[in-house]
Amino acid sequence: MKTATIRTRKKDEVVDITEVVEESLRQMNASDGICVVFAAHTTCALTTADLDPGTDQDLLEALRRILPKMSYRHPHDPAHTPDHILSSILGPSLMIPYINGQLQLGTWQRVILVELDGPRQRTVHISSLSSDA
Repeated sequence: MKTATIRTRKKDEVVDITEVVEESLRQMNASDGICVVFAAHTTCALTTADLDPGTDQDLLEALRRILPKMSYRHPHDPAHTPDHILSSILGPSLMIPYINGQLQLGTWQRVILVELDGPRQRTVHISSLSSDA
């Protein structure tokens, strides 16, 4: 397993971590199998996306609009609750197949960390599950 630190710069931000994941696979000498990527936080998430210019902002805006305006009950900061909910909706992990150490992503698909409570320093764990196991 490899651990990567991702630094975010904004409250809401999409960070392309595809290269970080691929480099981790190279360092693990991964051949064929499944790559598991896990964000060890409750206010950021992982997913895949097309990152044509502007689509990152479209994603962030759409996410913020799906939650209702309501009185949240989060004990230390109710205004912070939507960050936790959106992170839970997207999820903290991904499983991506790889062959010869290369992620099997679609043509435009990128692995992204979705920051919902930045700027912060985020920890991402990357594991390789070999198909030989």
